[in-house]
Amino acid sequence: MESSKDFTSSNFTAMSSDQLWELYQAVSAKLADMILVEKAELEQRLLRIRSTNNIIMLDRPRERRPYPKVHAKYQNPKNPAETWSGRGKQPRWLAAELRAGETLDNFLIANPLARNRQRIG
Repeated sequence: MESSKDFTSSNFTAMSSDQLWELYQAVSAKLADMILVEKAELEQRLLRIRSTNNIIMLDRPRERRPYPKVHAKYQNPKNPAETWSGRGKQPRWLAAELRAGETLDNFLIANPLARNRQRIG
């Protein structure tokens, strides 16, 4: 490591700006060529990986797992069509009622037959 540091500092300080510019252009061209070759190799590897049937294709969207239907557990007494299963974000009507001092138990659908009627309708 020490020898490369000596090499760079002693050689570069002795070079003229034209020589340094030519060296810069040569290094830039060589790096560009190396990058193109490496990119082509990576693209070939990617094509080989995609052609195998042993992997999951990332382009295809994942299918969602089927979830069972969840029946309503809470109901808005002011608008019986508005219900909530108790999962996910609370509906606005329920959040507003809870802020007003109501409790969640006040909105429970007590009668299991009422739940069945909602399921049918």
